[in-house]
Amino acid sequence: MIVERHQFASDNTASICPEASAALHAANTDYAAAYGEDRWTARVCDRIREIFETDCDVYFVFTGTAANALALAQMCQSFRSIICHQNAHIQTDECGGPEFFAGGSKLLLLGGGNGKIDLGEAKALLMRQNEFHSHKPGVISIAQATEFGTVYTRDEIAALTELARANELFVHMDGARFANAIALLNCAPKAITWEVGVDALCFGGTKNGTAAGELVIFFNREISREFDYRVKQAGQLGSKMRFLAAPWLGLLAGDVWLQNARHANRAARQLAQNLQSEANVEIVFPVQANAVFARMDDQLVRDLHARGWRFYKFIEPDVYRLMCSWATTESDIGDFIRDVTLNH
Repeated sequence: MIVERHQFASDNTASICPEASAALHAANTDYAAAYGEDRWTARVCDRIREIFETDCDVYFVFTGTAANALALAQMCQSFRSIICHQNAHIQTDECGGPEFFAGGSKLLLLGGGNGKIDLGEAKALLMRQNEFHSHKPGVISIAQATEFGTVYTRDEIAALTELARANELFVHMDGARFANAIALLNCAPKAITWEVGVDALCFGGTKNGTAAGELVIFFNREISREFDYRVKQAGQLGSKMRFLAAPWLGLLAGDVWLQNARHANRAARQLAQNLQSEANVEIVFPVQANAVFARMDDQLVRDLHARGWRFYKFIEPDVYRLMCSWATTESDIGDFIRDVTLNH
């Protein structure tokens, strides 16, 4: 009998981290106010303001797709467009959610190496989009970390936000793996968000150790007016909100969120190094966050799948994504490398 192993299929396959699980269990007592009027929700919002060192508006939703789609809809009128990388998650993996919730907005796709928006292409696009027969650009959306596991530097973000301001655009950050980016850059969260002009951040918890629940953070509080109605209309307002909020308390206490991200990043680097040194497997993109993109032939992949390993092809014809998480162990990496070298 083949035992399925999902350790590298996605960081979504990991269990809840112990701190988040303990916080959830602690909240599961007695009665509490519903719809976010509880003390757990309030404490998470306060903790976010401490971490980002600013007064910001914080909202809970259940999924990353909801976070991105609703935030972008809030920032972008239906006749405005959203500029993003051609491989951005909002383009490739959200089933048209941003366009749907924005009621007619269009994604304008740009290229750029390693999953990052090319500044020159963005400038050229904005020079072309300047009359009312086309969607009027409204938002630049960047992912931190990107879909290819790379991380924007502070200067790269600042250059894009400066371009956005010059063209009266808002800036949205898809931060499903924001913790992994901070762990790499080793900077204050404010340094790559509001301090350089990011208006809204979708801060991911699911991939960092919670069971569910993402945060939509508006640093530009003028944008967030009546966002609570949008959340409710979209079916994203949790009635028993404390159970969405409580795991975040465990994650944000004592910088557990950063410890989890650092562990995942280290595991990815170790996995990549071992694939290169022990199996001569090509690593396609710089390993900066918790993703490894490896070039593998069909026979090797079939053999690994036959041994129970589950992971996905990400780029045709032969680039596969391997994800590490807070729970990845040296044993997981060793077992995988052993099976790769056995069949390579």
